[in-house]
Amino acid sequence: MQFVYPSFLFALLALAIPIIIHLFYFRRFKKVYFTNVRFLKEVKEETSARSKLRNLLVLAMRLLALGLLVFAFAQPFIPRDVEVKTGQKAVSVFLDNSFSMNALSEDAALMDKAKQRAKEIVAAYSVEDQFQILSNDFEGRHQRMVSQEDALNLIEEITSSPSVKKLSQVLGRQQQALNTSTLENFVVYQISDFQKNITDLSTYTDTLTELNLIPLQSVEERNISIDSAWFESPVQMLNQTNPLMVKVRNLSAENAENIRLSINYDGQTKPVGTLSIPANSSLIDTVNFTVNRTGWYTAELAITDFPVQFDDKYFVSFNVAEKINVLVVNESTPNRYLEAAFKGISYFNLTSLSSQNLDYSSFSNYQMIVLNGLNTISSGFSFELQEYIKEGGNLLAFPGRNASVPSYQSFLQAIPANELMSWQEGSQQVGNINTEEFIFNDVFENRSANLNLPQSNGNFKTTNYSSRQEEMLMTYRDGSPFLSKYQSGKGHLYFCTAPLNEEWNNLVRNGEIFIPMLYKMSISAGESRPIAYTIGKNDLIQSNHQGSSGDIVYKLQGGGEEFIPEQRIVGSTVFLSLNNQLRSAGFYQLFLNEENILDRFAFNFDRQESVLTYYTSDELQQLVGDQASIIGTQNNEVLTAKIAERSQGVILWRWCLIFALLFLLAEVLLLRFWQV
Repeated sequence: MQFVYPSFLFALLALAIPIIIHLFYFRRFKKVYFTNVRFLKEVKEETSARSKLRNLLVLAMRLLALGLLVFAFAQPFIPRDVEVKTGQKAVSVFLDNSFSMNALSEDAALMDKAKQRAKEIVAAYSVEDQFQILSNDFEGRHQRMVSQEDALNLIEEITSSPSVKKLSQVLGRQQQALNTSTLENFVVYQISDFQKNITDLSTYTDTLTELNLIPLQSVEERNISIDSAWFESPVQMLNQTNPLMVKVRNLSAENAENIRLSINYDGQTKPVGTLSIPANSSLIDTVNFTVNRTGWYTAELAITDFPVQFDDKYFVSFNVAEKINVLVVNESTPNRYLEAAFKGISYFNLTSLSSQNLDYSSFSNYQMIVLNGLNTISSGFSFELQEYIKEGGNLLAFPGRNASVPSYQSFLQAIPANELMSWQEGSQQVGNINTEEFIFNDVFENRSANLNLPQSNGNFKTTNYSSRQEEMLMTYRDGSPFLSKYQSGKGHLYFCTAPLNEEWNNLVRNGEIFIPMLYKMSISAGESRPIAYTIGKNDLIQSNHQGSSGDIVYKLQGGGEEFIPEQRIVGSTVFLSLNNQLRSAGFYQLFLNEENILDRFAFNFDRQESVLTYYTSDELQQLVGDQASIIGTQNNEVLTAKIAERSQGVILWRWCLIFALLFLLAEVLLLRFWQV
């Protein structure tokens, strides 16, 4: 047996008081006058014995009552299976409010049970203790210690959320809040379904903080989910059918039959087909998406599944630009074939300028820049081109016959790309085209057919550094590069080792190669913008900065709400920090004023919660070992008494008080009814 306040035991010295009273009060004799002393001796002996017995019993009742009162104030308890820490406590309770907690237990949703358990935990402690209530949202009001009453109110306000966190990350936040408390005894509770993909507590080793895990588990573990969707091609082609790949997962131990997949876009819902997915596996289906206009497209993929429904829809959005702006920088006269190629397609908006008449600030307005026969690249021009590529631009460079090797070397080295060396004359035939790369992928119906490949009468030799990560698009028969691709930042550099002039290169005569090459280079993005984002994961998104000077405030609208995200403008890009402001999956519009929509984003709930595999209590105990306690709950068992017993042991002060009152009552009865 131990005591919460052992210092009160010094009050046991007060037991001397009833003893002193007994010695100095009950030993006093009273003078009694008798008229007849016939049986005086016999009466005296009998009365003295009875009086002595009664007085000893009264003394015992008083000593026991007083001793038990002292014990009640010292608050004795019997420790159970965990160490009991005396004094005030700082208690942190994490309540898992992710979507998986919407699953049903035997009689209620896990979310409702979790809130009830959290209330029972808080009620098990004293009003003098401090509490932190934490959810997956990591809200600011959940990062501090509060009173018992405020803790109960915070629990009541928690609702289901799309956010999901690893439990080790949650534990870090709990310990961070507890460290702000002035109390010394730290206790942590985590109430969750303990999905295997978020439970990573095996490395927990803190011996100063008591960790308690309360697992809740649903009755049925069955779920079908649209996992993800993506286009087969990184760029959506106008007036063509673009295959949209959809991955559907069966996250149960039973085969899923007749799963209906549909797509909604342009205001129409179209059935895609019926899927059959084996147990614990996935299936990728193809949805043919026809792009017949420019502008924004939004589409919603859907299946029907019960009871877990947050992952039954998947939203995508993408933009087909009305025009692709191309800038051709010429050393002298423009190349008529090059201009004819771009002007022949109304999709392109061509600007042709001399290298002496450039506005560097306008580079961000072009999706591609073509260097046609430049002999030198100045340091300032080189720097602007490097920044243009890093920000996502595509640069196609054809050096001039009299190109300054040092100036090109300086430019290419900064990309970095393999550098120019000496010029060599002589006829060389292109022997191979990389049809696996995006530029030439899907260009030729029969890749094995004999193509009329380009030929050059002179070209520049280049270095061959493996660190430059060169990707060859076309090579000569001897394996040396004719056209190469390099990635730098978000954009690409396409470099041809031969001039575009017909005197040295007949590429412009090979229309079946030259035209598709220019087209796909100009529409390719160095870093394709995702067609969908994930709530909670993609908290930082970006868009093209389209505002003018002055106060600029970008706003996001969607899901029945409108808010101003944190924003930072860097060059031609605006970065938007969402900071868990999104609560609903769907489409969100970016604008400066509501009449002019600048961008559209599709947000989906995190699919991490779709995997309904949990740790049982026994598995959880094996995972955490002796570093944490598993508090199991059965049926509708109330946790308050169990938690109080674990935190305070078997509490005895109430029994001490009850027995003290009983002994005082016994004393009163002895004095009242035992007359001597």
